Parts: sequence; structure tokens; C-alpha cells
Amino acid sequence: MLLLVDTGSHVKTLHIFGATGSIGSSTLAVVTKNKNLFSLETVTANSNAEKLAQIAIEYKAKHAVIADEKQFDVLKKALSGTNITYAAGRAAIKEAASRPADMMMAAITGIAGLPSVYEYLKQGKRLLLANKESMVTAGDLMKRRARESGAEIIPVDSEHNGVFQCFEEQNRDKVSRIILTASGGPFYETPANELQNVTVEQALKHPNWSMGAKISVDSATMMNKALEVIEAAYLFDLPPAQVDVLVHRQSIIHALVEYNDGSLLAHMGMPDMQTAIAHAMAYPARLNEGGKRIDITALAKLTLVPPDTLRFPSVKLAYHALGQGSEACIALNAANEAAVGAFLQKTLSFQAITRTVEKTLEKADNHAICSPDEVLDYHHHYEKKAQEIWKSF
Repeated sequence: MLLLVDTGSHVKTLHIFGATGSIGSSTLAVVTKNKNLFSLETVTANSNAEKLAQIAIEYKAKHAVIADEKQFDVLKKALSGTNITYAAGRAAIKEAASRPADMMMAAITGIAGLPSVYEYLKQGKRLLLANKESMVTAGDLMKRRARESGAEIIPVDSEHNGVFQCFEEQNRDKVSRIILTASGGPFYETPANELQNVTVEQALKHPNWSMGAKISVDSATMMNKALEVIEAAYLFDLPPAQVDVLVHRQSIIHALVEYNDGSLLAHMGMPDMQTAIAHAMAYPARLNEGGKRIDITALAKLTLVPPDTLRFPSVKLAYHALGQGSEACIALNAANEAAVGAFLQKTLSFQAITRTVEKTLEKADNHAICSPDEVLDYHHHYEKKAQEIWKSF
């Protein structure tokens, strides 16, 4: 499954790729609470150069990279007079991943995170994986590189981190299934005939979690859970039949692992990403400061029900893609990224997102994928296919 590396007791150096996003902010909060244990090496962002510079200065990072080259002068001016080095561009992001560090928080959104994740794995250190799309589109390649370098991959998604904490590797053959929970998003109880009128603003209002725009929309369509099913199958080396999903509106139970003897181990916690991040950063130890604590006596009711795959067919599409192979998983992610982007720009309807993914999957072939560059090429190919498809709606 996942490799175990002794992290020792010295101060750990940390890259945060995607430092200005929600996961990056939660990671910085954990660092703030445990300043004697972690120091920042590199921070990156997509386009918010001013915030990136503020983070780099406040946390004494050594290097900062902005993906948007148009923001280079802003970053340069903000870091002038400091000892912090800086760069801009996608190539510079990938290059920064080769800088030595004990661990890397991979929190870049979407397929854009794959090159840096794959590059960092060469170091044979700890990858804190929040960028699920890299595992969805290149799971076999990522696991092979981790095996070759001796790197470990610790999931940061609350569901996968929950499975990781409950999964007894020594009893792998006794695991009957793992269960990922889903909040159901803001529209799980919305009548089907009202979904066609969902606005961007409504889709971004998640009932339990504070997340970025793309993942908030994914949660609203339940495509986020589809991506997590694929990620879990790769991460834990399980066939799709052993990965289940249940809707849990309270977002307190994050994952469950069921064993052949009837035991069902559940991971519980507040909907606060700092909890999973703190675990992943300190594993196999535990930090004194992480996320919010549960008052278990105040929990009136916890419900778990099967997902409504008629109104939200995204999860079914994940199993279909896994059955087809890695190219289909790339197609699913590519179509979703393109469609969500169009929805956020208000050029595509909410319901058309999942329809676009479904129709794009029908175009997927099953070629062998041998490198991250091929993954990116196929991803671009299926993004264009998705655009052609939704124009026909």
C-alpha cells in the first residue's frame, strides 16, 4: 500500500505547492501551531503573487514561485530586499519540486499539479497528497515512481486519510471493503427539476466545508466523490468492488474500513482539514495541535445512506472509468475540469457538467500510458472532446 519512512526528530523542511488556496491555508495554520517542528522551503501559487509574497515573508520560506508569468513583477517587487529567491511559470513550479525538502504538500488544484508531484517523488521523501487529480490520472505511474525512489504517499483528503488511519496493512487480506463518506453537497435534497437552474453562487455554498471553487462545484455534482473512488482504488490497491460510498450529511464520519470478521472501524473528526493535515505531517507520531475537536456528547444524530445515483450519476461514472482503464480515468477528469471551468464562467449549466463527463467517457479508448507527458497530452485531447460535446447540447 503506502510506504513508511522514519521521519526522525529534527525540524522538517516543507514545500507547500498551492500555498494560497484552502489546503495551503490549513497547512500554514498547522505550521503556525507547531513552529518548532516545521520550516518552509518553497511556496507556490497560481496567480495571487501578493498573498504568496506575504506567506513567504511571514513564514521565512527560502523560495517562492508564481505560476502566472504575468505576475512575476508583482512577486519580484514584493520580495525585493529579502533573501527569498523567486521565479515564475509552470516550468519553474516543476523545477521547484526538485528542491530538497522532507515533505511536500501537494495542493495545486487539478491536472496542473501532476508535473510537480511526479517530480518531487524522485526525492524518495514524504508526499502529502491533496491533489487527487494526479492520482486519478496517473495512479500507476505515481505508485511506480514511489516504489522506485522509496517515497511515501500519505493522503490528505479527509476520507482517504481516514481510511489510512483505519487500514491495517498487516490484515490487508482480511479487508472486505472501504467506505468513503460524502456530504452530498448543497443540492442533495434539492428536487431534480430545480437542478437545471442552479447558479454558480449556489454551487459554491457548501454546507459543511470551506473549500476552493473547483472542489466546491465537484462536491455539488458529487464528482468529487467519483474522483475519490478512483484515487482510493489506486492508493490502497483495491479493486473497485471493494470501494463503496455512503452519503453522510453531518461530515463527522470521514471513512470506514470493514473487515471479514465483522469489525467496522470508523474515522471521525470535525469537518476541518487541519486534522488530516496534522496527521499526515507528523505520521507515525501525532501533533499536539491540529484541527477542531468533536464534542461527541453533542452529536444528536449521524446518518449514512446510499447515494442517489439517478440524480447524481457521477459516482457510477467513476466505476465505469476504472473498469475501462487509465485512459478513461484521464478522460473523466479532463471532461470534468473543462466543464466545471465553463460552469464557473457561466457558459455551461450545472446539469451539463455531468452529462459532458458521461458523453466524453464514451469516447475514451484504452491506450497504455507510459509517462506524465502522455497523461497531459491525453488530458488536453479529452478537454477538447468535452468542449465539442457540450456545444452540441
